[in-house]
Amino acid sequence: MRKLLALMALSPLGFAAKPGLTSDTVWEMRSVADPQITRDGARVVYVLGWNDKMVDQKYSNLWIVSADGKDNRPLTTGAFTDASPRLSPDGARLAYLSNRGGKTQIWVRWLDSGQEAQITDVQQSPSNIEWSPDGKWIGYTARVPAKPDFSIRMPERPNGAKWADPPIVITKLRWTAGGQGILQPGYTHVFAVSASGGTPKQITSGDYNHGGAGGGAGGAPYAWSADGKWIYASTSRIPDADYNLEGGDIYAYSVDDGTVKQLTHRKGPDAQPVPGPGGRKIAYTGHDWKFQSYNVDHLYLMDPDGGNPQCVTCKLDRDVRAPRWSWDAKTIYFLSEDHGNTQLYSVDIATAAVKQITTEKQQLGPGLSLANNQMAATVRSTPEEPGDIVVFPAHRDNAKSVRLTNVNESLLSQYRLGNVEEITFDSFDGKGMQGWIVKPPDFDPSKKYAFILDIHGGPHAMYGVSFKHEMQIQAARNFVVLYMNPRGSTGYGEEFGNIIHTKYPGDDFKDLMIGVDKMIEKGYIDPKKLCVTGGSGGGLLTAWAIGHTDRFAAAVSQYPVTDWVTQAGTADGGYSHSALWMKTLPWDNPQQFIEHSPIYYAKNFKTPTMVITGESDRRTPIAQSEELYFALKAQHVPAVLVRVPEEYHGIRVKNSHYIEKIEYILAWMEKYTKPL
Repeated sequence: MRKLLALMALSPLGFAAKPGLTSDTVWEMRSVADPQITRDGARVVYVLGWNDKMVDQKYSNLWIVSADGKDNRPLTTGAFTDASPRLSPDGARLAYLSNRGGKTQIWVRWLDSGQEAQITDVQQSPSNIEWSPDGKWIGYTARVPAKPDFSIRMPERPNGAKWADPPIVITKLRWTAGGQGILQPGYTHVFAVSASGGTPKQITSGDYNHGGAGGGAGGAPYAWSADGKWIYASTSRIPDADYNLEGGDIYAYSVDDGTVKQLTHRKGPDAQPVPGPGGRKIAYTGHDWKFQSYNVDHLYLMDPDGGNPQCVTCKLDRDVRAPRWSWDAKTIYFLSEDHGNTQLYSVDIATAAVKQITTEKQQLGPGLSLANNQMAATVRSTPEEPGDIVVFPAHRDNAKSVRLTNVNESLLSQYRLGNVEEITFDSFDGKGMQGWIVKPPDFDPSKKYAFILDIHGGPHAMYGVSFKHEMQIQAARNFVVLYMNPRGSTGYGEEFGNIIHTKYPGDDFKDLMIGVDKMIEKGYIDPKKLCVTGGSGGGLLTAWAIGHTDRFAAAVSQYPVTDWVTQAGTADGGYSHSALWMKTLPWDNPQQFIEHSPIYYAKNFKTPTMVITGESDRRTPIAQSEELYFALKAQHVPAVLVRVPEEYHGIRVKNSHYIEKIEYILAWMEKYTKPL
């Protein structure tokens, strides 16, 4: 008997089953970002993010890994934020941004010796660094303060007097920004600084913001010309540019004397300029102007002087992201979303033939780096794997990736993940819908489970096959989670994405409710224990749901829009949301705004609802949440308002706040779905 007990203790049956993910794992999760492959494809430099639980801080350092993944070592260390690694054209030096000197500046590291130098000491922190082709200069963007448009002269302050802080005077249409708060007077410009340090030189000019939005799509917001004599940048160089809804044009700025040349002239946004090898062509992204909230961004080519513009991906009904030239200028590689995946594509410059290169179930990006041997490096995520650095031969069909890092392998080996299953169905009008189900780790189809519908924001965004940490935590707490892409989502073409224009929310809500119906039909969901949540646009649809159905036992609306009228005048994107999404302004057609504002359906509210928002949110200001909370409480509906201090849109500045968000959501849902 003793021998049998000993054998049982040593067998797998003798060990406790691994737990599901908990919110405490947020501290231990590490991230990778911004891989930069060397020209010979032999090594990849990347950013490794980590957390310090004791001081509630996020840090990042630079690492370098060989192309076979066998040699992986740090380049920088310490409790700092090192980011944006950029290899010099000859591969001998590495420029990066770091706050290791106390404030974010540009640093250069010699890879052979490990010696480093801080090469800027500027008041306005630099970003978006890029080497000049000859390696002599490093470009960057920074905000240049400007004098206020309106000011007063105060009486002289007596010596030693302590007066209150002065008022903040706002004169611009776009006066606030998410993640920044109230914007001080000034404009974003492109600079160049000697790679060995010195006084930076401002390249762009005028009272305009330079760079556009290209950096957010996995590409650089500006570029050096192939000969290093020009800087290409997207901007709206027009009077009252704040009112421009059509996007900017690409301009060329002389590095020598600041001469300005306009290269694109069409009605529609042009961004992400990428000169080809030899400088014979410039690639860029954009689309022809249409008065709608979502447009597919295509890839274009033009001559260095802006002549002969042509669209080379207009037959591909998907967005182009992070375009990169091959060394011989015959091919451009790029990333694109499609049906929950993000894949690598190529376009042949001579024939405009577009080809999908990768086919695995995955999300790649957002950035892409390409070597001369056409080995590509990026970040890859799947439902089972958080992001890791991968490389693959971009020139081969059905290219398979090689994973170079396993930054969370040790952590995840201690836990069980919930199985992720794809679901597809037709909506009320026959439009195909796609979503994913996350099941508890010990899922038993014979049981009945509480359920969470998680709605993405945007609304022009895409859920997909990447790792969903928060949803895995919810599944580990015995919820079945559904996340899906209703109409309005990206990755399904322009018509599907734009169908909610001036009708948001609306039929997308019907898509989501049919998704809930399909889940109930599976037999393992308890229809009396349905919950709904989502952030931003998902928070809006959550608030919309409680005004249009009583089927949910609990709801959590995260940083929502609840009143389009007040959103128009208080949010950083209020003007665009009104003039473009609604096609009007509130006073011209108030009914349009009222019909799509959840707050005006408050008489129907019965669902116990939590509202959670960061107090510094400028994308969906906290007043939106306060309105929703007031409407709930005024009608005696169980409700709670959670205000998170010093947090912007998304509540991710501090890990402790993010964990609190996760736990508040689960506690509220468990309160109304768990047996007494």
